[in-house]
Amino acid sequence: MTNLWPILLIAMALGMDAFSVAVGIGATRHRVSLTSILRLSASFGIFQFFMPIVGWLGGVTIAAYIDSYDHWIAFAVLLYVGGKMIHESFRGEEDPAPGQDPTRGVTLIMLSVATSIDALAVGLSLAVMKTPILYPSAVIGIVAFVMTAVGMLFGERLGKMFGRRVEALGGLILVGIGLKILWDGLA
Repeated sequence: MTNLWPILLIAMALGMDAFSVAVGIGATRHRVSLTSILRLSASFGIFQFFMPIVGWLGGVTIAAYIDSYDHWIAFAVLLYVGGKMIHESFRGEEDPAPGQDPTRGVTLIMLSVATSIDALAVGLSLAVMKTPILYPSAVIGIVAFVMTAVGMLFGERLGKMFGRRVEALGGLILVGIGLKILWDGLA
């Protein structure tokens, strides 16, 4: 699987969660700075790069441990962050306080893990197919970085057009992504 096209399609599919989360975050910020775009994009890209490697290295052994609850972790994180965004949208503040910046701290790490859990499963699949992992992981990480940056910029435009209502919508999108991940994990 060293052909670029299948890897690129996988990377884009994996990047959709990162893109959606980035749109939600971008829409909630009064101003999206280059620093916050780079911080979120780098974190999502790095996690998307390393998770397939972890999955590949762990092979089938780690899948048995993670598979039973990974969807619950992603759901809980996205429900928490999405619920917080919905709550903030009704508070009427123009911009969240600096301590509430989702591109910093523990929230950033939680979102990075939640949006990259699927990449762990891809790494496991690549290990089963005896595919080298560094090239696919690099493509996945780069695509996630780009999709996150584009998502933040797109979200910022939506936020400027529709104001605080977009924050509630962004929160609902995050909760929806969490529900989809939970549904897929339980099905």
